[in-house]
Amino acid sequence: MMALDQALTGISGILVTPYDDKGDIAPARLAPIVDRALAAGLHMPVVNGNTGEFYALTTDEACTMVQEVAGLLAGRAPLLAGVGRGLRDAQRLARASVDAGAAALMVHQPPDPFVAPRGVVDYLRAVSDASGGLPMMIYLRNDAIGTRAIADLCAVPGVRGVKWATPNPQKLAEAKAACDPSIVWVGGLAEVWAPTFYAVGARGFTSGLINVWPEHSVAIHAALEAGDYHKANALIDRMRVFEDIRAQEMNGTNVTGVKAALIAQGLDCGPTRPPSAWPLTAPQQSDLDRFMAANGLI
Repeated sequence: MMALDQALTGISGILVTPYDDKGDIAPARLAPIVDRALAAGLHMPVVNGNTGEFYALTTDEACTMVQEVAGLLAGRAPLLAGVGRGLRDAQRLARASVDAGAAALMVHQPPDPFVAPRGVVDYLRAVSDASGGLPMMIYLRNDAIGTRAIADLCAVPGVRGVKWATPNPQKLAEAKAACDPSIVWVGGLAEVWAPTFYAVGARGFTSGLINVWPEHSVAIHAALEAGDYHKANALIDRMRVFEDIRAQEMNGTNVTGVKAALIAQGLDCGPTRPPSAWPLTAPQQSDLDRFMAANGLI
């Protein structure tokens, strides 16, 4: 299995959460998606991420998903397991992730309306204690807390990486300079932002595209690792329509676009749960159909 630090600098592929006809989770439907992504060269699958509709799942469902996805991987790649919500839920999910054999935790930024940066430090420490010290990646969606606060989060024992999910590359560079150089900074806004983040020192990126077209995501990563920004941007232009669809309706079609594309490929993972949008509108579906056909994905 690939070492964790190496995997973190690769593609963190955020897996969808499949549902059956009754709306219950159906993790077995991920098997062909996982197999295809690993065959293409995916470095690190991620369960219970935002493309996995983490906040639409119960804690019981999230625990089941990490157990089942670990079983589907069967040791072929390190598993990054998302944890979050209230502290007790996060701790329970952290323990379940350890039991499943996850290589590391991706700690979602707490969604509580009253979040103090020093409170997040306590949150991270408590999650780490619950997991017995499993390595952690911080999922940072709000850089307004400032560089000093970000450095405090990164100084929590066990933090190995940051998923940087704000469109502020200069702040990323400042935060990186203020933290231990061993911290891995991962572009958290998928392929489209990856070249920008690479330019200021990030390595690797997250991807929902890997569910649908993993070979393309791997090609983008290879181009960036080779320093070929021209090729990387050309490849990104080919999949930009897909990301544009996902960004519509205040990003409310983010998972919708992925699941609609999977259905078109005969890999039905069910609809998304509200408050995500479902289904795509007719114009959105038309754009997706053209994208899929133009790239030989259906």
